[in-house]
Amino acid sequence: MKVMLRENKLGHLVVYVAKKDLEEEVVKQVDNGENGFIYTLANGWELEVPAWQEGTRLPFTIEAKRLA
Repeated sequence: MKVMLRENKLGHLVVYVAKKDLEEEVVKQVDNGENGFIYTLANGWELEVPAWQEGTRLPFTIEAKRLA
């Protein structure tokens, strides 16, 4: 699913899922090695997001996979 990553006013990473009209803050980030990152959202969802280049400016859209 396509998600948009951005920072809120407090500087926290936020994920927006347009198809679900869902916007949640990332509460936990785990480095998944070559596969990128696993983000745990405030609502309990876990998303696997591919690694993105350092210095990439937010906001941007990326393909993510829902794990839980």
